[in-house]
Amino acid sequence: MKAIRRFTVRPLLPEPLRPLSDLARNLRWSWHAETRELFQSVDPERWAVSAGDPIRLLGSVRPARLAELAEDRRFLRRLSAAADDLHDYVTGDRWYQTHEGSAELPSAVAYFSPEFGITAALPQYSGGLGILAGDHLKAASDLGVPLIGVGLLYRHGYFRQTLSRDGWQQEHYPVLDPNELPLTLLKEDDGTPAQVSLALPGGRRLRARVWLAQVGRVPLLLLDSDVEENALGERGVTDRLYGGGSEHRLLQEMLLGIGGVRAVRTYCRLTGHAPPEVFHTNEGHAGFLGLERIAELCDQGLDFDSGLESVRAGTVFTTHTPVPAGIDRFDRELVARHFGQDAELPRMDVGRILNLGMETYPGGEPNLFNMAVMGLRLAQRANGVSLLHGQVSREMFAGLWPGFDADEVPITSVTNGVHAPTWVAPEVLRLGARQVGAQRTEDALSVGGSDRWDSVADIPDQDIWDLRRNLREQLVLEVRDRLRASWRQRGAGTAELGWIDGVLDPDVLTIGFARRVPSYKRLTLMLQDRDRLMDLLLHPERPIQIVVAGKAHPADDGGKRLVQELVRFADDPRVRHRIVFLPDYGMAMAQKLYPGCDIWLNNPLRPLEACGTSGMKAALNGCLNLSVLDGWWDEWFQPDFGWAIPTADGAATDADRRDAIEAAALYDLLEQRVTPRFYERGRHGLPDRWIEMVRQTLTLLGPKVLAGRMVREYVERLYAPAARAHRSLHPDAARDLAAWKAKVRGAWHGVTVDHVETSAATLTAELGTTLALRVRLTLGDLTPDDVEVQAVSGRVDTEDRITDATTVPLKPVGGPDLEGRWVYEGPLSLDRTGPYGYTVRILPSHPLLASAAELGLVAGPSEELGEGAGVLLR
Repeated sequence: MKAIRRFTVRPLLPEPLRPLSDLARNLRWSWHAETRELFQSVDPERWAVSAGDPIRLLGSVRPARLAELAEDRRFLRRLSAAADDLHDYVTGDRWYQTHEGSAELPSAVAYFSPEFGITAALPQYSGGLGILAGDHLKAASDLGVPLIGVGLLYRHGYFRQTLSRDGWQQEHYPVLDPNELPLTLLKEDDGTPAQVSLALPGGRRLRARVWLAQVGRVPLLLLDSDVEENALGERGVTDRLYGGGSEHRLLQEMLLGIGGVRAVRTYCRLTGHAPPEVFHTNEGHAGFLGLERIAELCDQGLDFDSGLESVRAGTVFTTHTPVPAGIDRFDRELVARHFGQDAELPRMDVGRILNLGMETYPGGEPNLFNMAVMGLRLAQRANGVSLLHGQVSREMFAGLWPGFDADEVPITSVTNGVHAPTWVAPEVLRLGARQVGAQRTEDALSVGGSDRWDSVADIPDQDIWDLRRNLREQLVLEVRDRLRASWRQRGAGTAELGWIDGVLDPDVLTIGFARRVPSYKRLTLMLQDRDRLMDLLLHPERPIQIVVAGKAHPADDGGKRLVQELVRFADDPRVRHRIVFLPDYGMAMAQKLYPGCDIWLNNPLRPLEACGTSGMKAALNGCLNLSVLDGWWDEWFQPDFGWAIPTADGAATDADRRDAIEAAALYDLLEQRVTPRFYERGRHGLPDRWIEMVRQTLTLLGPKVLAGRMVREYVERLYAPAARAHRSLHPDAARDLAAWKAKVRGAWHGVTVDHVETSAATLTAELGTTLALRVRLTLGDLTPDDVEVQAVSGRVDTEDRITDATTVPLKPVGGPDLEGRWVYEGPLSLDRTGPYGYTVRILPSHPLLASAAELGLVAGPSEELGEGAGVLLR
């Protein structure tokens, strides 16, 4: 019999146990071992059944057990200590509050993302983007950064994955009840739920409640459209993550961006939280937040252009995709229909809104609205998520800054990091605490600093090897449990599954591969030569075993076929004890998988992996990386702590041949270098060289891969400059900057370089020579205060393109002549040998520009003025 209505009945905790509720509601428990251990001691059996979720645990504990704990002095002392520790954590000064020059740091930062991976108990993530966002919030909390997270609450989350008998991925969407999640409804002062509302075409409205998840010190606001006041279609806007068609996704992103800003304003009004000075959009999904902020400023008396300048100054945009296909793009007519007089932001001209997202560059689609393009145009500061990805992003978006080389495009990079307290196994933490002390271990994992990691060198080899073996054994038991459950879901009977007790061996080299399954991540590269893989799996002396997991997008049949291909291979009775596929990859599985593996395998198509943080999480547990040089591994790889898979990415190599070459290179590495090092034994019966690589991984990679390092970089390199720029752009300054930009754009056609000459008498010169450079130019309606004239010099290639360029500003000499031309002069130092060249260019210049390329305007000499552009030095 099915219930017609569902309630959540909460337990009434005895007064002495009331702090348990506060501890359960603050998600710090998800990365704080002592708090989790406290909850486990409430009822170990129910803790296991609740999958480590304190809310579910407290909802199921017997009243008699609660009464017993309320009289247990030892438990109450532990509870009091945990509650005091949480209070100190959320109220005390941390890195941010003691930062030198903290007065210049932003009072608050609003961080928008379509997904957040905080804990398996709050399943609001699909993959790396969400996990990164969750780690960003946790690290910000540890550092005391005043962040406000903003996202959507998906009633079905992302799908749960099972397999059919023949290995085809099946999707399931369980309904999530917010009242059973670690969330609190944001309420107005009169006790009614706080709401935000968006206008839709045809007089409809999209309303959303705001749920609050407390992530340590950081509030996370999640907007939920499943409210009774909405019509059926609008109720389903936040139904599932990355589901539905174009209009559904557009409404999700309008709610996230526009509704998210309104939710932040409501939250700050109700709680007294400092309003954000900086807005950070994690990918283009939340880009509409800039439109709402412009509309706010227009309501305060600014015009659109002035509001745009003010908004740009305080906005940071992070791109995570290295391919155009990974960016949300909408039909321009669909976007136009949802803005303007009959819909949202009616006071703003629809044409101005559309122009922000139009692909107005060579190769762009004129009828598509590009969310990443809008994000870049609405943010004065932008970044990729690894050094290589920053380079790829500059090339991908170079069309937005015509006339500039890709390396001058104003997109920097901040390499991702991972939140160590979340991803480091408790056993690793205990070993660190035993070696250097609990507080120093906590500081090393949250704040970083190489000096705190050097003590890993003092840990005895035997302790490291015993730890690795223990973690591998735990993974073996976990895999068997999950594999048995998976086969039962696939329809197997108990009598068929006796072989599972022999799956994996805690003394065999264990390789992990787990991630989403788009084609570029090449889940099945390992299957290129199946006979060779079988030989590796079944080697009599140096076998390997592989644990694989990953989800294909529900609409990606190609990805599902890759999953099925891998599953069918892993089902083969000859190798199924050595290779397994585990369905339903998520945070709970990952927290067992990363520590238990000896090797983390990553073989994407270079350079399509923006960062790839799974290998970072593995590394923090002493797992070695075996990866293509892509993402973060391209930046930090050293032979001391891992292996690089050679790539065959030449222009003449077709896809099949490239995969075959790289798979062969992978097999060679495993056969000739990886497995011998794992199995060889030194004088004391230990794999000395392997243990030394583990030690180097922890010592050298540990401080780099931390989310604490990442967030500190965001604060110092992006948030602080954005806050200063925001404060500088008061209304009058914003109007002046907007007017200046309009003047420069309107007058730029009259800016020309008319003549260039140097003191060089020949096309050769001695190293160390300084030439006198003289340039005559026309500025039209502009003045020298509006521009910067630069000499650009460096080595030249065979096509006279300047590489490794150096720029030197030139200075005006006197006023304009009778024809209105200006003369600029300056030195040109010849500091490199070989083919050398120079040119000159004119750029807009203003104190409030973050980059000389910001306007995308540049003027240089015409072809016929190229006097000696290839000076040869000897």
